[in-house]
Amino acid sequence: MEIFKNRQFLKLFAASFTSQMGTVVGNFAIAFYLLDQFSNQPYLTTLAELMYSLPTLFVFLFIGVVADRMDRQKVALYSDWIRAIITIFIIVAVMMGSLVLVFLLLFIRSGISKFFMPAQMGMLQGVVAREQYQTAAGLNQIIYSMFMLFGVGLGAFTYRTIGIEGALLIDGISFIISGLCIKACKVPLETRQPNGKNRWRDINFRSSWKDFKLGVAYVLKSRLLGTILLGFLIFGFVNGAFAILPLFTMKFKLAPDNYEWYASLFAIFIGAGMLAGSIFGATMNQKIKPYVVVTFGLLIAACFTATLGYVGNVWLYLCFMFVMGMVLAPINIALAGWLPELVEPKFFGRIEGLIDPLLMLAQSIMLGSIAVTYPNLIKEVDFIYYIVAGLLFVVGLFFMNTLPALAKKHANQEKAQSNAVL
Repeated sequence: MEIFKNRQFLKLFAASFTSQMGTVVGNFAIAFYLLDQFSNQPYLTTLAELMYSLPTLFVFLFIGVVADRMDRQKVALYSDWIRAIITIFIIVAVMMGSLVLVFLLLFIRSGISKFFMPAQMGMLQGVVAREQYQTAAGLNQIIYSMFMLFGVGLGAFTYRTIGIEGALLIDGISFIISGLCIKACKVPLETRQPNGKNRWRDINFRSSWKDFKLGVAYVLKSRLLGTILLGFLIFGFVNGAFAILPLFTMKFKLAPDNYEWYASLFAIFIGAGMLAGSIFGATMNQKIKPYVVVTFGLLIAACFTATLGYVGNVWLYLCFMFVMGMVLAPINIALAGWLPELVEPKFFGRIEGLIDPLLMLAQSIMLGSIAVTYPNLIKEVDFIYYIVAGLLFVVGLFFMNTLPALAKKHANQEKAQSNAVL
């Protein structure tokens, strides 16, 4: 509870919570609206989902650079308030019945949202003590898990009670509240502008590409940091697999007659598991080295993933997914909490900005691989679980053999630098 005595952290935490709440409510409300109004065109819902992910391909080069070169507090603030303004235009577009305009505005709003997290996480380094990074990461994971658990219900409730316009209005108000929380936060200048004062007109493709390459070089220079980013890449593969595997499992194996119902239960069970794992992990990760959590977590997740291929009962499958959520959440917390300890503040935005493209790349590769191989080459869905389990197991063994030595080497380097300064 010590971290909640930090008023500046509370403001950043409240900003993250309200910003995510607005995104979840609005996105699910739009999905329900499209399914209701255009039930004979289900591809529109898929297209809306693409409007949330595709902008990463267009802005990933600038995300981290802007968070490192510009005032991080202003970047997060403008991200919230611009999204609030765009939401107003989305409401107007919905009232006009212009789907083309709705999709365009969703695309732009999603692109703007990508700048929020690197800037917000960069500010965290200046308001939270080093030993509280794991706790802060755990609390962020709890927020994510809560919205995974209750997001669909929250979006459905707001849509059914106050309609699409009311749900989007809540969406916009939440961004305004988040912006006010960011504005009220007192962040040291050296944290807000770790690379000094820069001008917006100096941010262009050429300078951004140069800074992006510097960020990649910074990662390549540190084997430990590169290995941790590999961990995020593996999470992308796992996310891609479990985005579609439960639906396939229910449809073609466990519950072909009621697969929609049980597929929706999957989100509740894994969300509840991740919520429980986040609460447990936020405390556990303070007492156990991050590389221990990551290594053994991956090996345990590999065992459970392989077991999911054998399970022949739908309720047993859901129970195993609950446990999987409990295992995956502490791994994510360990990786996210470890990152601020290893990255210099002036590079943190660029490193944080690399994570989303890595996740999306890995997720797209996994989804594409499944689409190509199943059921043409891989006849049974069980074998996909075994492949994912094998990937987790191999990476877990790799981390077991590399992370302890790399972490020890990094700690010795930090100690030597600290002694040199003294």
